Amino acid sequence: MTRYTVLPVDAAVLKELRVLDDAGRPCAPYIATGDDVGSPLRCCLRPITLGERIALASYAPLRRWAAARGADPGAYDEQGPVFIHADDCGGFTPGENYPFARPGALRTVRRYDARGHIAGGRLLAIPADATAGFDAAFDDAFNDPDVVLVHVRAVEYGCFHFEVRGGPRHGPGKARNP
Repeated sequence: MTRYTVLPVDAAVLKELRVLDDAGRPCAPYIATGDDVGSPLRCCLRPITLGERIALASYAPLRRWAAARGADPGAYDEQGPVFIHADDCGGFTPGENYPFARPGALRTVRRYDARGHIAGGRLLAIPADATAGFDAAFDDAFNDPDVVLVHVRAVEYGCFHFEVRGGPRHGPGKARNP
């Protein structure tokens, strides 16, 4: 069982992205082809399957978090492409394992402080026991008292996979008040 709560793109944000993405482009849904199969969906944190109605949207994962806290991430407010279902899919159901945790895959565990600035990071080669590997990486991140938020990203494309907030001293998955 995972010790940390994984957060997909928020349902209210998904509703916005299904109209206009964070780069100001209108949503352009399409039917998933063989080229899309297996790519991560950030709405429900599972791989794309053939024939699903999906969209590729530009998403700024730090933007709304920072705005809700009065933080100014400055240049760290980056945006990038994410796949989402073009229609409501019911979202993510937490499970026993972390999503997109294929052993051998490379992930960046990027740490952020209360200002929304990068406070370090770590390259994670997902081990055979992926849950233990992610738990150790998150433990390491949240052992720094300045870290309030972690983004997990793919190394190959740099794209956002999911978010984790809080830390062991604050209870798994519970956000700290910056």
